[in-house]
Amino acid sequence: MTPRPAVFIDRDGTIIAEKVYLSDPEGVELVPGTIEGLRDLRADGFALVIVTNQAGIARGLYTLDDYHAVAARLIEVLVEADVVIDGTYYCPHHSDVTGPCPCRKPGTGMHREAAAALDLDLEASYYVGDKLSDVLPAHELGGRGILVRTGYGREHEKEVGGAVWVVDDLRSAARRIRSDARR
Repeated sequence: MTPRPAVFIDRDGTIIAEKVYLSDPEGVELVPGTIEGLRDLRADGFALVIVTNQAGIARGLYTLDDYHAVAARLIEVLVEADVVIDGTYYCPHHSDVTGPCPCRKPGTGMHREAAAALDLDLEASYYVGDKLSDVLPAHELGGRGILVRTGYGREHEKEVGGAVWVVDDLRSAARRIRSDARR
């Protein structure tokens, strides 16, 4: 089997509306355009992988069970919209509390774990999120970083270099990815 490209997507501020330290599944609210963008990417054969830093666990602001409840609600909402996610990976650490770890973005541990489990081509993949830490793995792994202006994206837009694309939202990211992949 040939490895396939993936779109690694941050959760909070990219797929769902940014709510600082979301711990209640009732707070899951999709960013407009998310469903259309994910469907288009899936139709073009991309693996869809959620990669999310969850420092609130390390900081004691919510529990692992709280995280899993929110994650399950998100998957439920996506399945109801006929969107299948290939994998979800999370980092429960924060360097100020637990020390450094290989999984916390911009670290690449979650991406590498997903690539091994799902047979993904990291160099042909895209790294999408609303923070620099979400898109920087592209520099180490290959592929392309895409900053969305949702969530915290507008605050980070001026910090990105020319190697990172900046788009309005996940739907716009999907359009750009599909166009690039056709070349």
